[in-house]
Amino acid sequence: MPFDRYRVQSGGLVDDELTSIRQQLAAEYDLHEVSYRFAESDFSFLSVRDSYALLDRISHEEFLKDEQMPYWAEIWPAAVSLSRQLMETGELAGKSVIELGAGVGIASIAAAKSGAHVLTTDYSTEALKFVVYNALRNRVDLDTCRFDWRIVKSDEKFDSIIAADVLYERVNLLPIVMAIDALLAEGGAAWIADPRRRLADQFLELVQENGFRIAEKRMYDAEGDQTVAVTIYKLERGSA
Repeated sequence: MPFDRYRVQSGGLVDDELTSIRQQLAAEYDLHEVSYRFAESDFSFLSVRDSYALLDRISHEEFLKDEQMPYWAEIWPAAVSLSRQLMETGELAGKSVIELGAGVGIASIAAAKSGAHVLTTDYSTEALKFVVYNALRNRVDLDTCRFDWRIVKSDEKFDSIIAADVLYERVNLLPIVMAIDALLAEGGAAWIADPRRRLADQFLELVQENGFRIAEKRMYDAEGDQTVAVTIYKLERGSA
């Protein structure tokens, strides 16, 4: 499965392809499937039942190189809230969208379902395998690509940028701001969903220092028997 840039097309008969991909994933992971309803549309997403079980796959050398943890393997509350927001507002319909740190692709798929033209990215090629399955499962078309937000080499610009729960390491904050600045088209906006982590305040300071205006919307989503608070930050470039 190529990951330079891979087009997922859900038209026609995809059941055989879904079965094949699921069998491949089941041979490698303990799978978990969850369902959501956003704006009168039903979704089903496949993820990993226990992301901590994947820690044994990371060699000491790989960890020293990138310090990458298998955060991609879970569906986080911030992604659920962002997906709900995108479906309910429909404000990305017809726009070009890139998701940073997409994990298994829930927000990208919601954006695509709402009518956006989506490029789903993650540093992990394992995550992108799940994105392909979940896109086909939910009958949406999108592109996928492995992407390192620390190194933005593309000149491509997007009307919108989305990301959920990516502000978990201090070292990521400035690279994410710089990636947004490099990828966002003139007049565009970025939506960053965060579960009120303390690092978000530092991220917002960096965003403002780089000339962005910030609007906030607070949302609440159930996670098991708990309610999780999530803030969605909308970033737009300030007037010159």
